[in-house]
Amino acid sequence: MPAARTSVGTMRRSKARYRILALLAFGTMINYLDRTVLGIAAPQLTKELGIGAALMGLIFSAFSWSYVAAQIPGGLFLDRFGSRVTYYLSMTLWSVFTLLQGFVGGVGALFACRLGLGVTEAPCFPTNSRVVATWFPQRERAMATGTYTVGEYIGLAFFSPFLFALMGAFGWRSLFYVVGGVGIVFGGIWWLFYREPREHPAANQAELDYIEAGGGLTHRKPADAAAQNARAASEGKKGGFEWRTIGRLLKHRQLTGICLGQFAGNSTLVFFLTWFPTYLATERHMGWLKIGFFAIMPFIAASVGVMFGGTLSDWLLRRGKSANVARKLPIIAGLLLASTIVLANYVQSNVTVIVILSVAFFAQGMAALGWTLVSDIAPDGLLGVTGGIFNFAANLAGIITPLAVGFIVSATGSFVGALAFIGVIALIGALSYIFVVGDIKRIVLD
Repeated sequence: MPAARTSVGTMRRSKARYRILALLAFGTMINYLDRTVLGIAAPQLTKELGIGAALMGLIFSAFSWSYVAAQIPGGLFLDRFGSRVTYYLSMTLWSVFTLLQGFVGGVGALFACRLGLGVTEAPCFPTNSRVVATWFPQRERAMATGTYTVGEYIGLAFFSPFLFALMGAFGWRSLFYVVGGVGIVFGGIWWLFYREPREHPAANQAELDYIEAGGGLTHRKPADAAAQNARAASEGKKGGFEWRTIGRLLKHRQLTGICLGQFAGNSTLVFFLTWFPTYLATERHMGWLKIGFFAIMPFIAASVGVMFGGTLSDWLLRRGKSANVARKLPIIAGLLLASTIVLANYVQSNVTVIVILSVAFFAQGMAALGWTLVSDIAPDGLLGVTGGIFNFAANLAGIITPLAVGFIVSATGSFVGALAFIGVIALIGALSYIFVVGDIKRIVLD
């Protein structure tokens, strides 16, 4: 062990955790580019492949079918093999499926690629949550969660003009070649640079002590895990996990409440990640260059909302507010404000519409603190499974919302009912956090 880790004294803390956070943020940015680049390609792709609104909603939804189904297996894989291996395999494989979408010649192949993308992306956010819980003390977790979450929006905000220009010059297939290739390269970067705290060469003992004192999971040693497995074995169990544990977790209102709330927040997010470019093209009759310009605004607003919500939450916690206030207040306020998306149905000016949508997406960003709550409430040793359950429920929005919007648009020829649907779901999410979640505290299983 380096001397820096053996003599604490007045040692200045290292900042290795911020390097890890940068990896998470960039990986999350690629994750969302890969899953949403189809939304950018959709207006041109649907014309070439002859796909209607209802069928396109089904294709958008296909990603979340397999994504949701793989959440709990992905969480188990994460608990078994750890963050480094899980994220490397997930990143590399989902990028391959993104690349393959550039070669499809029909609906069947596109549908299969979306299913494969969903399976391989499933472990990403449980891994993000595990890394934050491992590397950051509780007082910094909302900031860390907000920082990597902002990658969901920044990539689309700043790369949308480039992607629309790329599609205009080289066609929609070029989008999948470029985005998929970048992800494959980054998978190798993750493998080279990610390490657990006690194995990271840049983390000194002062930083490790700071993380551990704040509730980071660096204190668990192999001997502890061995003792836990020995106890489980003596009770006739194989390892420390049983499938009935999922039911036991879901009996706790903290988990069921945040699952419902995150489903609501994700419904707004999924609309922007799938149907938003088509909305601008068909409902607002914008050209490619104008879409590329206007598409930036809501995603920039969402990026600011994510950082504002995380910063506000940590600030309230440092000011002595309870976890109930510090964690729930930004989420409830964000979901209530996100419901104002319905106002876009009642204005004519494209500029005013973009302002309304930007406010709604800013608010959704504020509400994107759900993974921080997972870190706060997950039972010791079951963070991967708890995160898998949470992401399973939250990403049902990825199944339901694209289908609902597609069928509404197909049946009515308009997005009016679709925006009303998004607004009502956001209100339901706010009510869940107000009346269902209860106290934010770590779940203890008997």
